[in-house]
Amino acid sequence: MFYAIMATDTPDSLSARLAARPNHLARLQTLQEQGRLLLAGPLPAVDSEDPGSAGFTGSLVVAEFPSLDDAQHWADNDPYVAAGVYQQVTVKPFKRVFPA
Repeated sequence: MFYAIMATDTPDSLSARLAARPNHLARLQTLQEQGRLLLAGPLPAVDSEDPGSAGFTGSLVVAEFPSLDDAQHWADNDPYVAAGVYQQVTVKPFKRVFPA
């Protein structure tokens, strides 16, 4: 089943986000190589592809895991959590309807 991992950034965490980004992306790359990643990306703080110093307000990952517990465990071990980038992470089951 798919799970939506919705994270909210800690204010003023852009420098910590940039430092932890390579390790964060490596974990997402692994999910992609396993065919389990539906989508992933940051939430810009302003209406722009490149928010510059405004940074980001969080992230969204939708990926396939065997269970909610597995998805939560994966989310809890994200490098952004360890670096203090995320102040809150919510994991919920996600039912994909489109694209079919």
